[in-house]
Amino acid sequence: MPLDEIFFRYIWVLQVSLTVLFTLLLAVLLNKAIRHFLAKAELSPNILDDVLLDSMTGPTRWLVWLIGLYFAAYIIGKHTESPISDLLETARNLGIIVLVTWFSLRFSKKYAGRYVGHKKSQNKSVDVTLISLFGKLFRAAVIVISGLAILQTMGISIAGLLAFGGVGGLAVGMAARDMLANFFGGLTVYLDQPFKVGDWIRSPEKEIEGTVEDIGWRRTVIRTFDKRPLYVPNAIFTNITVENPSRMSHRRIYETIGVRYDDIGKVEKIIEEVRILLEASKDIDQKQTLMVNLNKFNHSSVDFFIYAHTTTTVWTKFHTIKEGILLEIADIINRNDADIAFPTTTIHISNLEKLKQTS
Repeated sequence: MPLDEIFFRYIWVLQVSLTVLFTLLLAVLLNKAIRHFLAKAELSPNILDDVLLDSMTGPTRWLVWLIGLYFAAYIIGKHTESPISDLLETARNLGIIVLVTWFSLRFSKKYAGRYVGHKKSQNKSVDVTLISLFGKLFRAAVIVISGLAILQTMGISIAGLLAFGGVGGLAVGMAARDMLANFFGGLTVYLDQPFKVGDWIRSPEKEIEGTVEDIGWRRTVIRTFDKRPLYVPNAIFTNITVENPSRMSHRRIYETIGVRYDDIGKVEKIIEEVRILLEASKDIDQKQTLMVNLNKFNHSSVDFFIYAHTTTTVWTKFHTIKEGILLEIADIINRNDADIAFPTTTIHISNLEKLKQTS
């Protein structure tokens, strides 16, 4: 066989080699270009261009390889009459759908994280729970649409699938009843927002108390105060009462203090001085109810109570303020030559002289 005939017969091998080499070169150049522009974009205060370029890094590189390998396989199939050529277009379309889905999921997750971090760096309030909701809804929509597009590309009728889904939906719903209940429970939490990530919550009906770490579609993760993770199905939150101490406006001091019966004549002055103490305190909100009153003649003490609200809601600071006020009240009682009562028993013996005589 002449050399020129051999060359023209196998020239497709050279074409395939050049296509792969060009694809490799283009992938390297495109990757460097994206990284260059990404470095420039990070210098700007806008986070959208940073996230867009960062999300494109992986998918665009694989897109170049997908197109390059598609043309190489097309050349091979054309000259070898291989049956693989019939599947090339479907494989190419499936690859593009997967890469677009990958890019969309990366962009959604990265943008949510960068947005929250950007707002916090500016000391601005941001609703992490709401952002998480929109991110999860967007990613769920992307996955569903991509799945339908993949089925359509593979020649599966979506209309028939949807019709089958309508018939089988009831059976699936019955089988996944608990899962659906948790899903709608999570949706209720997202929409009503009785709590959000970072809140301290508790339920008087269940042994649930701690800090919310994550709100998912099926369960909510709560970190208890002994640092154990508590996984609560979302359906429970639709049937129980949930307290959210993180949203309280004040913290309350409500204490009862007892003075001895021997010091009952000094109680009025003690109460007056305690009232002056609370009214002069900067840590007590004077716009809220403030009471210092005699409350009860108890078994071993004359009791008065204090009722006030602190200006802080921080748990540790509240207890420091409360400690200081209680110690000052104890000092007021001591300055009035009185004592705080403790449980005592007094025995009165009548006709002591007659008892001595009979003995």
